[in-house]
Order: sequence, then structure tokens, then C-alpha cells
Amino acid sequence: MNDALLSLRVRRKAFGDTVVLKDLELQLQPGERVSLLGPSGCGKSTLLRIAAGLDQDYTGELDSAGDSVAFVFQEPRLMPWLNVERNIGFHDDGHYDQAWVRQLIDEVGLGGFAEALPKALSGGMAQRVAIARGLYSRPKVLLLDEPFSAVDAFTRMKLQDLLLDLAERHDIALLLVTHDVDEALYLSDRVLVMGHRASGIGGGIDVDLAQPRDRRDPVLAGLKVQALTRLQVAHVV
Repeated sequence: MNDALLSLRVRRKAFGDTVVLKDLELQLQPGERVSLLGPSGCGKSTLLRIAAGLDQDYTGELDSAGDSVAFVFQEPRLMPWLNVERNIGFHDDGHYDQAWVRQLIDEVGLGGFAEALPKALSGGMAQRVAIARGLYSRPKVLLLDEPFSAVDAFTRMKLQDLLLDLAERHDIALLLVTHDVDEALYLSDRVLVMGHRASGIGGGIDVDLAQPRDRRDPVLAGLKVQALTRLQVAHVV
């Protein structure tokens, strides 16, 4: 029996006459962490938007519990006139669960910043708010589109560890788009490498290592070679 939280088949997705995705299938199991790698323009972000239900202009099928799926964008997209607390709970039209929001603020490491406006936050802090906002609806699936690409390397590592901790704590499956091979291997149970535009998923790499992981683990170094080799092939298809 298939107990996937998210099951997606895209027969065809095009922008005008340009076909971006074709004959592609993807499933996400409970608690699973999957990363999407691929060349720029191959359709990674488009696939993520389809999985989120944000783009319905395609031929195919999506099976998911829509209210159990949340999305974290590349930019935090915070409302500049709302403080941290209200940015996290704003989907509830002003009637948000304040106790739950305050718990999330603490869990993402922003205790004491509930009343702060976005202009007072660093880039890493703003992205912590965005993650908390994604968790507010208590999703079972969190979709993330290059969420750490705009921060420095050290902040990025801290946010990666935070994401893993939150996913474990709240039993959330992750589907992440990234251009960072190290990030994909560090975070994921599976890494899917997408080929050039409309060529689908060229294969997967299983990362059979327990969490928490050591970034210096030689197994990760070996898997990185595999991933880079597949990406090189994807770029020349």
C-alpha cells in the first residue's frame, strides 16, 4: 500500500511553446527528506510550485493533503509593517494562535524578537521567521525553494541544522530545491538529480547515513563525486 504524503506525476508542463517538465514522477514518504539538484532552468522550482499546488497549469496528477503542505520561499517575503509574531501567524487573519506562535519563535531561536519588525532582523533571522511561518499550519510536508542561498556559509550551516531539528521534532517530510551539493547530501535521505529541461529526473542518490551527520564524513565526499558526475551529464544533455 502506498502511504506517500505527496505523489506527483507531471506529463507535461510548458511556458508557451517551451516544455519545461515532461514525464516526471515524484513521491515523498512520511518523514522523508529529499533534495532536488539540477542545472539552472531545468524546472526544479517549477516542480516545487506544482507540488505545492501553486501552479495548476500542467498536465498530470497531484495527490496530497493540501492543508498539510507548506512552502518556504527563497526570500523570506515578510510583511515589513508586521512584527515577527504577526508575520508568523498572519494567515489566520489576525486571529492566530499566539501560544503556538511564541513556541515557534523560541524553537527557531528568536526568543525576545516577537515584537521586532523585519527591518531589525538579519538575513538569517528573517529566514528563521519564514521557517516558523511555514510550520505554523502544522504541516506534514515542508517544501523549500533554495531557502538558504542568500546567507553566508556559517549561517547556512546553522540554518541547515535548525531545519533538521525542526523536521525531527515535528515529524515533517522535506522536499528541498538547492544548487548546493553539500547541502543536499547533508540534509537528505535521497538526492534526485534532474536533467536538462524536459528530460526529467536522471536518477537518485541514496544517502544511507544516520542523523546527525558529520560534514567531514568520507562517505559524503564519495557521494558528492557521484552527484557532481550526474550533474555534469545533466548539463550536457
